[in-house]
Amino acid sequence: MQRTILIATDAAAPQINGVVRTMGIVTERLAAEGHIVETVGPSRFRTMALPSYPEIPMSFVTPGAMAKIARQFRPDHIHIVTEGPIGRAMRRACLRNGWHYTSAYHTRFPEYLRQRLPVPIGVSHSILRRFHSNAAATLVPTGSIADDLISHGYGNLQIWTRGVDRALFRPDRAIDLDLPRPIFLNVGRVAPEKNLEAFLALDLPGTKLVIGDGPQRAELERRFPEAVFLGAKTGIDLASHFAAADVFVFPSRTDTFGLVVLEALASGLPVAAFPVPGPKDVLEIAGPSAGVCDEDLEKAALAARDLGSVDPDAVLQSFSWQACADIFLNTLVPAGVSDAFRHKEPAVA
Repeated sequence: MQRTILIATDAAAPQINGVVRTMGIVTERLAAEGHIVETVGPSRFRTMALPSYPEIPMSFVTPGAMAKIARQFRPDHIHIVTEGPIGRAMRRACLRNGWHYTSAYHTRFPEYLRQRLPVPIGVSHSILRRFHSNAAATLVPTGSIADDLISHGYGNLQIWTRGVDRALFRPDRAIDLDLPRPIFLNVGRVAPEKNLEAFLALDLPGTKLVIGDGPQRAELERRFPEAVFLGAKTGIDLASHFAAADVFVFPSRTDTFGLVVLEALASGLPVAAFPVPGPKDVLEIAGPSAGVCDEDLEKAALAARDLGSVDPDAVLQSFSWQACADIFLNTLVPAGVSDAFRHKEPAVA
């Protein structure tokens, strides 16, 4: 049965991040199945750039504007992707009109914010908990993220797996990088929340290779001249560099999943990471041959090197984009937008 789905998100192309990639793949699959998906993102509104992240636009949007869009589209379902201005406006529109919706927890904002400002994690969680409290379900990427949120009082959580493009990321795409081996690779945004310094400061043999761009790149290139920075890459070029490395090092402590971890495994690379929610879950599911988690990241990287190449077929059986799309679709609830408009507006938290 064809469904119409309204998705409200502050994260949308041309931004490059895991949220955008996940939602892009999910909406493509839903459209291929015959569903009609309307994504409402920053391009629909006047925006301003965040001072420290000019790539991320902040939208000027009201609940009334979001309600108007919803009434015009009359979706069967509403999903709120992010907790930013668009997500908040959609939430308020839903609460004012008695519409039902699902939400998602993509980013560990409390931990991320604490890295930059002296904001207690409990304070941030109280704000986010209130944001998600009225959702019929909140999608979360891993079990340990769910456990953490439950410990902070969240409810109605649904674990939502991720996938990887096995046709693109595979071991036989390796190219000769002409760099000293072993090659320890990191791929992602070069920004403070990715904790790249923890990787670049390691005493490792061979080469530390960074693929990606971001506000911290110039500073880190200056401070760590022995590392190789190649900038952002996409498609086959990115996949070829993945497959050309020996170990993937993932130093982030604030990612909720880490799609690049799956891309590394699909490329045959063992993974080294801190034992934190996200990468810890992926490696536990993938099995002991997939990589090593340790608070001593150098120890983890060297131990991962000793594991040798990973068999993607053996470690990725539990991850697929089809499963991701199916969970998303099956978690949606009837929005009730086609019901009579409620003139009496309840108090909105």
